[in-house]
Order: sequence, then structure tokens, then C-alpha cells
Amino acid sequence: MSVEIKKFFRSEDASRLGAFPDGEKIKFSLRVARRLGVDIPVLRAAADGEGNQDFELNFVETDGVYDTYEIDFEPKWFFKEDGLIYYCFLFRTPNGELFTNTYNNVDFSLERRDEARFRMLIYKRDFKTPEWFYGKTMYQIFTDRFFRGQGDVKYKDYAVINDDWYNGVPEYGKYPGASVANTTFFGGNLWGVAEKLPYLSSLGVNVIYLNPIFEARSNHKYDTGNYKKVDDGFGGDAALDVLLKRAEEYGIKIILDGVFNHTGDDSLYFDRYGNYGGAKHPDWYCRQPNGEPECWWGIEIMPRLNQKKKECREYFTGHDGVARKYIKAGIGGWRLDVADELCDEFLDELRSAVKDQSNGEGIIIGEVWENAAEKIAYGERRRYFRGLQLDSVMNYPLRNGLVEFAKYGDAEGLYNVLTELYASYPRSVCDCLMNIIGTHDTERILTVLGGEEDLGFSNDELAVKKMTGIQREKGKKLLILISAIQYTVYGVPSLYYGDEAGVEGYHDPFCRKPFPWGKEDRILLEHYKRLGEIRRSHRAFEGGDFRILDHDKSFIAYERKKGDDRVIVAANRGGTKLWDIAGRFRDELTGKVYENEILISPETAVILTEA
Repeated sequence: MSVEIKKFFRSEDASRLGAFPDGEKIKFSLRVARRLGVDIPVLRAAADGEGNQDFELNFVETDGVYDTYEIDFEPKWFFKEDGLIYYCFLFRTPNGELFTNTYNNVDFSLERRDEARFRMLIYKRDFKTPEWFYGKTMYQIFTDRFFRGQGDVKYKDYAVINDDWYNGVPEYGKYPGASVANTTFFGGNLWGVAEKLPYLSSLGVNVIYLNPIFEARSNHKYDTGNYKKVDDGFGGDAALDVLLKRAEEYGIKIILDGVFNHTGDDSLYFDRYGNYGGAKHPDWYCRQPNGEPECWWGIEIMPRLNQKKKECREYFTGHDGVARKYIKAGIGGWRLDVADELCDEFLDELRSAVKDQSNGEGIIIGEVWENAAEKIAYGERRRYFRGLQLDSVMNYPLRNGLVEFAKYGDAEGLYNVLTELYASYPRSVCDCLMNIIGTHDTERILTVLGGEEDLGFSNDELAVKKMTGIQREKGKKLLILISAIQYTVYGVPSLYYGDEAGVEGYHDPFCRKPFPWGKEDRILLEHYKRLGEIRRSHRAFEGGDFRILDHDKSFIAYERKKGDDRVIVAANRGGTKLWDIAGRFRDELTGKVYENEILISPETAVILTEA
């Protein structure tokens, strides 16, 4: 290679990192081939939205083939504390100018145009994330579809109960996007979650993320009616109290879904139908020029809150607010629905409230679908990871990379995703990313991997469409492959209820079917139990270092290491792969022992420890 670039932070090699605390220096060291005829390399950098500044590097030495240059780069040249810097290196040669263009914030090519710069995130030096979360295994529960537990519940008069737990189809509209009442319930509740804690513990689960549980008209509860009351259909406040106490006995933390961008129109705050005795806070809502309420994505039952209003924010973030109330009750933190639509003032105040109430231990996870280090939402650059807002995000880029790897063998794309995120976020954020491959907002992962693509099928067709035996076997094999990666890369795997049991289904609401108790896919279930055991057995997953060892078109291998605990993972989507690696290793998934070379079958992953 004609140019090699390294970064050093506090004398350590930080070439694959791209986020640093404020007030520090970052040393760049370049080795440039003499044959390029470069005079003096230039570092060209700009704070986000600002003009360029050029800095010449200092010549250090030459070996006759390569010249070495260095510069001590100080972000304070651009701003006082936190911010975002975009930079490239410019080489003036006898044949014209060359620029570094990166495609994953680490690797680069030399091009004639400055089109894809490196990115450096500078965060507040006291920013840290809850270390208790590192190395955990999360399980997401859509409460109405998980388990009918024994305990007091009370449904509203309009509710319809579907008693066909195993074959019932969730309520759906005539076409995708059509209005749906969502007032048909299958009867899952928080009592049921508490009863199934032994099962969840057997999966290695130590964090449960619950979809919304507060009083609301619908079965999904994203149309909140009262934030300070658990829905009676789920067992009310009493059921949550029991769940929190029993979960603590199993060493399991509960994370709640914070839907703070909008409420339901049938709510204490808006009260369109007069069920709450009159709207208590009609001035909290965003309004159109004609005075009509602005609704989330135009959905009339979900009027948008105006979090720019201090009184509205304080209801959630104040001393007696919603965020503190449930932290006091014992939850481990919040997942924030549509975080991109929550203003900076709200996120700043929410973090302050959660951290203050929890002595810094409450986790805050945002629903962000893209790279959150440079996210622009509604025309504004977001500062999620600069120290005052989020701890983590739902890792949709990883999900996309894993799906592409499974379906098309794109290991290069997966390599780029893993490399870019690790070089974009603060290290403490990487250690607690919420790594998903399925959620309530996506098709069931088994269907994605093995089923027929949804290419214009009607909802009536999707409601009854099932995978063939061949399709299920294909999906299962690919799911076993990518779940091994999901459970071993940096961050925290999040298992969507029923994925371990082989539940299939297309888009919402077909991805929200009841859990098939007693009819689970035993192969998948045992696989997920083994993954949970592996995570619990290795400190390397508790914030251990992450390093990619090798990759090609359809193969990737990486290492996790913390102290003397070392785990190597290799995943193969192509033909049989013979991979050379010095040492004697045992595959934690199969028990097979290898020495100096690993034979990896197609569509298979190995999780290796020293034998």
C-alpha cells in the first residue's frame, strides 16, 4: 500500500477508533511511499458545518522506501468541548492531488476528489455508560403476546379477547397502512412475564425490555393514556411490582419503553372522547396552522407532544416526573421510542433525571435506525453520544449487515458495518449497543432469512402465509449462523420473544403473534440456550476488546479479549473454509477440537476458546 495511516491515543494504537474525550491530543503517523513524490502531507479538517483548516505534517524519518510523518492533532483547535470533525489527508504529487476517501471510517483509498472523509467524534470527558449492562443478554417482550399469567387483570369494555392463542391472527387492516383499532387482545400480561422468569433465565437472559405497558387503548400501547399507571389489562401497578421483585431474585433488570414523543388521543392529556373527564393538558401538543393537532406520521390516534414546552418536559423529566417514578420503582432504564423526534432539551433533561435518580446506573437506549454518531434528523445534527443524552441505540446497521451476510454472503459489507460503528462511537457506547436482528417493527427474522419475500402480497395473504419445510430449514440454518455473531460482537444481544422458538411472520402485526408455548422449535431453542451459556461464561463479552482478524468475500473472523479470557469467532457463508490459526481450540457450540487449522462448513459459525 502506498500510504499507511495510524492514530495513537495516550500512546496506544487507536487506528480503528474514532471517538475520543475532550481535552486530549491524537497523534497521526503516516508512512508514505517515496515513489508517490509527495512533498509534505496535509491534514485537512473541518468542524461540522464549518470551513476547512489545513495542517502540514512533520517529517520524522525515512527508510528509503517509505517516509514517515507525524502530527499531534488537538480537537480544541475547532471547539471548546464536544463536537464532530471531518478530515482527510491531502497528498500533492507530480501527477496531481490525491485525497484519502474512506468507506468505513478506517480503511481508505486514494482518489482525485475529496468525497468521503474520516469522522472524529469528541465527547465530554466525564461521559460513561452503565458497566452493569456490559456482557448482558436482553430479551424483548410484547406483553400481550407472551404469556397469560395468573393474576388480576381488567380490560376496558371495548376490548375483544381472542382465545385462540396458538392459531389466532393478530388484528390487521385491509391493506398495509390502513387504520386498525388494535383493540383485540390475546391476554398476555405482566403476571405471565413474572411466571416465565425461570424460562428466561435458562436462556441466559439478564435484561428484559418490555414494549409499552402503561395504560392505553390499544394492544401495542404506543398510544399512551396515562404514563403514571400500568395498564389494568396487563395486571396494573401490582403486577409490575411483583415482576420487579421476582426479576431481582433472578438477577434480571427490567427496561421500559418510553413513548414520550406522542400520546394516545384517548388519554388523560388529550381526551378526545371524554373518557378522562376532559383534557388535562391540551396545550402540550404540536398544532397545525389551522389549530388541528399534529399527529405522529399522520396517525390520528397519536397526537404529538411539544417537548419544547418546559411544562411538558418536566412532566417526564422533573423531580416527580415519569422517568424518576419508575427508576424509583426499580427499573434498570429506558428505551426511548422514536428518539430522533425528541428535542435536545428533552434528552438532556431526561438523562439528568435518570442518572441522578439511579446514581448513574440507569441505561438510556434510543431508537435510532442509522449511524447515531452523525445522525441528522429533521435538519439538525444530533449529539446523542457527546455525553449528555443517550448511552446506547438499537443497532439497526448491524442487523442490516447480518441479514445481507446471511442472505447474500456479503462478508465485506458486514466487515464495513462492524468497523465503521467501532470507529464511530465512544468505546463505552460500543460495549452497550442493543444488538438486534428482530423487533416488533420488523418481519420475523426466520421469515426474512428463509421465507418468500413480501412483494405485494395482500394482508389477507400474509395473515395465513407460512414457510414451507425447506424454507424453514434454510431460515433456521442461517439464523443459527448470524445469531452466533449477534451474541459475540461488541454490545448486548437483544432476542425478540419467540425468535428462539421459531416464530415466523411478515410485517406488523404479523410479527407479533403469541409465543408458541409447548410447540417451540427445539433445535433453535437449544441453540439460544447455548449462546446464553457462552456469554455468561466469558468475561471477554463484558466490554472486552474487539478485533477483526480476517475477512474475505464470504468469511469473517474476529477476536474478543479481556485479560486472559480470549474468544475467537469465525463465520462462513461460502463454501467449505479451511482457516489457519496457530493453537489448539475448542468450538464452544459443538465441542469439536481443532489444532492450527479450522475447517468451517458452509453457512456455519464457530466460537473458539483455547483448548
